[in-house]
Amino acid sequence: MLVTLNELLDQALAKKCAIPAFNVFGYEDAKAVIDAAEELRAPVILATNKVAIHHMPIDVIGAMLGKMAKKASVPVVVHLDHGQDYETVAKAIAAGYSSVMYDGSALPFEENVKNTKDVVKLGHGFGVSVEGEIGSVGYSDATQNHGRLTDPQEAKEFAERTGVDALAVAVGTTHRMETQSASVDYPLIETIQGLVRQPLVMHGSTGLPDKALRQISQMHFCKVNIGTAIRMRFGHSLRKAMQEKPDVFDRLELIKEPMREVKEEAINKMKLLQANLMN
Repeated sequence: MLVTLNELLDQALAKKCAIPAFNVFGYEDAKAVIDAAEELRAPVILATNKVAIHHMPIDVIGAMLGKMAKKASVPVVVHLDHGQDYETVAKAIAAGYSSVMYDGSALPFEENVKNTKDVVKLGHGFGVSVEGEIGSVGYSDATQNHGRLTDPQEAKEFAERTGVDALAVAVGTTHRMETQSASVDYPLIETIQGLVRQPLVMHGSTGLPDKALRQISQMHFCKVNIGTAIRMRFGHSLRKAMQEKPDVFDRLELIKEPMREVKEEAINKMKLLQANLMN
């Protein structure tokens, strides 16, 4: 069933668990993630980043994921990840996304506040949940911003002035990490969650060790973004399948094992975040 992020946040907080948001790029990985959620009877978030919506038009991928979410037997959020501007967010809402993120984290504080408020007004007008970001989670390949840890007082002011439903904060993780070697600043997290009433969001979570994933699910992080982990499982498995079956050219045959691998990885992350406690 298609749901908004807001429909899940309070329950996640109460049960001290987090909902994984898996970045997907098409039918195959989205189907594997939903299959994992249905096996555990857990809610899940299908997220599309700017790379995904550049590859597949937002109205096309939005319609596809929305249809898949509606047919699922568990709650599924369809979420725009790192929306860069008002126009992109508006297109996502028109395409049926039930949750959107506006990412103005690279902008000056006041500009980020203003733009995020505009997106909140738009999203709430259509019953869509809105995530904002303060501080900046960097990228491991340094092709984009280098990251800036969240200032707790800025987080408090930003959350109060914008009225976002969930707040992404930068506390030590990095996007696109391929190893589980990130080190988060737990005292910083404690300070932020003592000042901000909204549920928190962790980006770059592939880099977190299993123990850290379990630990943050016990805190105020109700949404945890995971992308690189399932992309690596899919990509490595596909490469292996092509090497083992050099004469096979039908992609429907080649992607069977990658889909199974993505499902397995999604189940592992869901269990670590204890998302299955919400069933």
